[in-house]
Amino acid sequence: MSRIKNTFRKLKKKGEKALIPYIMAGDPDLATTKALILEMEKAGCDIMELGAPFSDPLADGPTIQKADLRALKNGTSLSDVLGLVADVRKESAIPLVLMTYYNLIFNYGEERFVSDAHAAGLDGLILPDLPPEEAGVLIPAAKEAGLDTIFLIAPTSTDERIRLVSRLSQGFIYYVSLTGVTGSAFGSQSSIEDAVRKIRAVSDKPVSVGFGISTPEQAAEVAGMGADGVIVGSALVKVMEEHLGSPELIPRAAGFVKALKQGLRGAGRSESAR
Repeated sequence: MSRIKNTFRKLKKKGEKALIPYIMAGDPDLATTKALILEMEKAGCDIMELGAPFSDPLADGPTIQKADLRALKNGTSLSDVLGLVADVRKESAIPLVLMTYYNLIFNYGEERFVSDAHAAGLDGLILPDLPPEEAGVLIPAAKEAGLDTIFLIAPTSTDERIRLVSRLSQGFIYYVSLTGVTGSAFGSQSSIEDAVRKIRAVSDKPVSVGFGISTPEQAAEVAGMGADGVIVGSALVKVMEEHLGSPELIPRAAGFVKALKQGLRGAGRSESAR
């Protein structure tokens, strides 16, 4: 069983939901990224989503785009990110998921990438610009290497696509709560709840919801809608941006993660009591 699946299984037994924070690797530098991961784990992070910087991040809003640019300015490469993963693995077994774009993987070489990623200790991969219909090389290569491929379902996804993504996703299914980029306004409660219900009707895999979630209260709301995990990116990257160059960066970011996890724990208990 993969670290991602095992994490969801353990949390379900405890009546808890997974907190999946997102940060950009190399923002502001790789050493700080490693320290952030370790501190966020202590603060309640269950699965860490790491961005690998790319010059044309089509799914990301302004906040994460700026983080992309800062990481690229530091010269952070995909190989550097895998090196970071290997470094984190010396001190932590937290599940690590990479979110990036297909061009980087294609240039690296799909089979070489999944082999190197597995050797480094990466657990999962999210490529928002790679539809599952075009992942015919990546999916079997990742499966053979023990790397979970995580695909996205959007509010506009048809029933047929929901079934396809539910079948091909490993680790968890990523539901995008709105039609927009990261950092957009929080989606409507009824639409998220309906979407989670639709996914549940065709799959027993964990469902994690992301995009637009920026407060502990919103995280708790989403958890109460039946989601197994909540993904928070832009709001956390914004906290980091506000403290760039300050010794407060890591404690402030970890404090935000702690508040998010406290909200999720409350939501998990409420749902269990129903």
